[in-house]
Formats: sequence, C-alpha cells, structure tokens
Amino acid sequence: MLTEIKLGLCNPPEPIYLYVNQGEVDGESFVWYKFNISQEKKIPVAQRALTGYLSELRLTTKEFKGKDNLKLDIVVSADELYVIRTGIETNFAKSFLLAASLVQDFSKPLIIVANAGDENTVFCNLYDAATKTKIYREWSRDLDWATIIRDIQSLLGSASSNISSTPKLSIVPQPVHPQDLRVKNIRTLLDYPLDLVKEWLEFQDVDRPSLLHISKINELVKTMCLAWAADKCEYPNHAESLYQKLVVDAVVSGADELTVINAWMQQVQAAKAGAV
Repeated sequence: MLTEIKLGLCNPPEPIYLYVNQGEVDGESFVWYKFNISQEKKIPVAQRALTGYLSELRLTTKEFKGKDNLKLDIVVSADELYVIRTGIETNFAKSFLLAASLVQDFSKPLIIVANAGDENTVFCNLYDAATKTKIYREWSRDLDWATIIRDIQSLLGSASSNISSTPKLSIVPQPVHPQDLRVKNIRTLLDYPLDLVKEWLEFQDVDRPSLLHISKINELVKTMCLAWAADKCEYPNHAESLYQKLVVDAVVSGADELTVINAWMQQVQAAKAGAV
C-alpha cells in the first residue's frame, strides 16, 4: 500500500533523534530531548510517549569527551522516522529491552514511554498501541542482554516485510569504511587501547584496517578479543574455544558480530565467576 506523497515545502527526510536524559531547560522539565547541533542546544520534548512501529535495533559507537561510547539506537517508524538514542547500559535501554523481549509481532504499533526515576534516571515502559496494555517482564540479575538484543533483531528482520504502510528506514552512508568502523566498534566494546591498534597496523605497514585483507582484519579482531580475555579466564584455550564457537561460527551463520562478541564476553566473565 502506497502512502500519499504531500507536495510543497517540507523538512528534509532525515531521522528525528530523541536523546534520553532527565533535565530542565529554561524551567521546562524533560525526560528526552532533541539536539540542535549548530546551536549546541537541547530542545525539550514535552510528550513522554512515542507511538509507532519498531523497525530496527542497532548498536552505534559515538564519541563523547574524547572517548567512544556504545549506544543503543531504537528506530521507530511513525509520522516521521525517529531514532531514540540511549547508552547501552542505561536503565532506559535495559527496561526497553526487557519489555520488547516479550513482543512476538513487531508488525503492530507500540507505545514507547519515557518515565523519570530517581537521581536523573529515566526508565522505559512499553505498551501495545491497539489495546493500551502494558508489556511487562520481571527484572532478573541473570539476564543475557546480548541474546535479548539478538532475538529482537531477528524478529524485526522477519517483521519488516509485513509493515507496508510505514516508511522504510534509509541510512545515509557514512564516510568511514565499513571495516574501519567494524574495528572501531569492537575496540570500543572491549575498551581496547587505540595505541595498541595503531601499533599493530604499523607492523602491517598500513594506517587503517580497510587497507588490509579481510583475513588480517579478522586476525586483528581476534587479537583484541583474546587480549581482553587474558586476565579474565584461568585457561586461555577455553576463552579461544568459546570465541571460535560463539563469535566466529556465529558470524559465519549470519549473526551480528558486535552482539555475539558481547555475548562471548559475558560467557567468559561468567566462567571466571564460577571458578572463584
């Protein structure tokens, strides 16, 4: 079904970013806001809820105060295309993922609500837009967030073909080469020193990963991962064996690399905790 195209003046077809944070601007309180880059100004959003179709869930690396930070982008198709951006470790991200993990049909609209908590925290409530029923799942300390993300992404992939009346997500290509971005994202996830990556590349006589054969880039990724695990696993061979199974084999099968590396990290840490 084709949507009606409105002719005349309009805004550019770019995503509207909503940043999650509790604060106040000019006496106006907010739990999420837009950001005017040219004026470096926060624009409070009065409405606390967004109704639309969840179309994508992705992990994005953004630089803040000279340091890379991993963000969760919740992409929602509505009257416009919205991207709710929040830290991957925030209460908002985790409460959203917790509720979204119960959704089995993403071809139906949802209501995403931002709720203020104590000490500037923001939580997320999720509702079925048709029935106004709250989607709720009990919190547990043993949750595997990487698996939850991967399962939601898998369901979204199958649901996208069923959403015909909503705009399709289009991403403006980044000037960064995909393999350079790949290494950057993984390095950020592992908190691996940038200097060590540069040193490794110098030994290969290049200044960026994209100049290497894919096999060499895979070697760099493995080097970073096993270096991260070096002091977290009593038996290095165990960490490498898990890496082959949970990362290499999973990526070959089509899994998102960043997600499965996150899952591997949790497995390594869980093995260490069990050995203590």
